[in-house]
Amino acid sequence: MKNCFFFGQKHLTWTINDGENRSKEQAMYRYMMKAKLHKATVTEANLHYVGSITIDEDLLDAVDLVENEKVQVVNNNNGERLETYIIAGERGSGVFCLNGAAARLVQPGDVIIVIGYTMIEQTECKGYQPKVAILDESNKIIELTGTEPAHTIK
Repeated sequence: MKNCFFFGQKHLTWTINDGENRSKEQAMYRYMMKAKLHKATVTEANLHYVGSITIDEDLLDAVDLVENEKVQVVNNNNGERLETYIIAGERGSGVFCLNGAAARLVQPGDVIIVIGYTMIEQTECKGYQPKVAILDESNKIIELTGTEPAHTIK
């Protein structure tokens, strides 16, 4: 019995019935931060929606996030962390709306961080740079960078 997994352009195959791994190509992958919307201000929380987070599509484009992509949301006001998926919101609206059960963890006016992750080959980790957008109180981009500075952002 053979199992095949595809990660990007790498193809890993092995046999499991004899207990011996046989790989055509083996690579180690790591989950890395791909995108970050930092200091977003929540504009809405809709408890009676199915679920997800609605984000201004212009902001999604800026950091290469897409509709239905899984993201982590960190609430700076209360320390809550949650995972959900993205719904693209109206362009230029600055919307950050937490929907469904997440509306119990995040309220309008809370400051959040939205983080997207990707899996990359370990050999590509050095020099890898995510897309980070630092936002103002109106959810407009004040800085777009490929690095995350090792200091406190006020």
